[in-house]
Amino acid sequence: MTTFVPLLTKDQITRLPERAREVVEYRKSGLSLNHVQGCSLGCAYCIRHTYGLWDENQPRALMADAQAVEELVNHRYFTPHVTPVQIFNRATEPFLPKVRPHTFAVLEDLDARELTNHVLVITRHQLKPDDIDRLNQLHNLKVTLLFTYSGIDNKDIEPYPSHVAAESLKLMSTPTRRKYRTILYWRPLVPGLNDTDEHLAVAHELSKHADATVFTGLFYRDQIAEYYKANKLPEPYEDTARRKIVPETLERRVLDAFSNSSALFRKTSCAVSYAHGLPDYNGHYGIRELCDICPLSQLELCAGAHRVPTSDQLHDVARVLPEAGDLKVVDTNDRAAVVSGLAAEQPRYFLQHALGFQVHDERHPHHANRHGRADLGWKDQTCK
Repeated sequence: MTTFVPLLTKDQITRLPERAREVVEYRKSGLSLNHVQGCSLGCAYCIRHTYGLWDENQPRALMADAQAVEELVNHRYFTPHVTPVQIFNRATEPFLPKVRPHTFAVLEDLDARELTNHVLVITRHQLKPDDIDRLNQLHNLKVTLLFTYSGIDNKDIEPYPSHVAAESLKLMSTPTRRKYRTILYWRPLVPGLNDTDEHLAVAHELSKHADATVFTGLFYRDQIAEYYKANKLPEPYEDTARRKIVPETLERRVLDAFSNSSALFRKTSCAVSYAHGLPDYNGHYGIRELCDICPLSQLELCAGAHRVPTSDQLHDVARVLPEAGDLKVVDTNDRAAVVSGLAAEQPRYFLQHALGFQVHDERHPHHANRHGRADLGWKDQTCK
């Protein structure tokens, strides 16, 4: 059993925070595999703050790659050829030199199983020409590289320079024939930090190299806000939120800057699906205000796949999950199914991907024009 990063002992693993011990976790854009944890890039807004992993700046493995893949494909949330998968998107950078071999080991193991699932790999690191050849040897998986680029030049907030991701995006997008797809993952956009007209113009130019572009804002959770305050970093907002913050005026300026773009999206799954010529696997089509910037060809694909599930269908899909025993279907309409009785988000994501249709929790309503985003910065905001 070989790992390129140190392998933690059982005692070391038991001392990790509870969520850090969860190697497989469902997140909105896919089932996330994170058996390697720790990152040296030091982005102040990193989601690792919320997992109790911020101080782990050197990658370590909880188990070998083969064991991790077995846990993934045998997980109750995993459905072959259906469930979107994310690799190392929560606790490390997948193309750090020592993590890179683990990333390819997982990809090649999954591909050898003849799985055709979407696999999302989110990176801001330097990629190399050899990576093109190795990724092109994958025959079955629908691999998407999402290059996190912000244009933030404040090194106290983002020490690792954005131009590295920009150059990697250009490199990996160059081949005219490739089996993987590339996305400009333009995030986090923060008012007063990286939203000048020049920032927007640079991002627009960079987007021409990608198969699609997604723009989104900042996760500003309590733990991240505490870190900003403790380190005297400029606080972007007065309040925190459970969802990403994209103020209304900022979205309008982004849409204006990209008015002649044919591949700009508000949602990750929309961009990924578009890049592979498939309908959105998250079923956003019912949320019509999300689609007003989508290409007509993509709208037609998504419309053809749009099916409103019945209450019975929702219960049938949920029946395999012990944690969904108290599920209640509050409403189903053309936009989404609204449910209650789920103690956590993960089973909701399972239902959403199994049905290819939006499933919302009654406790966390999605408001018009800011679907799945925080209410901060919007008119008539209603904080939840």
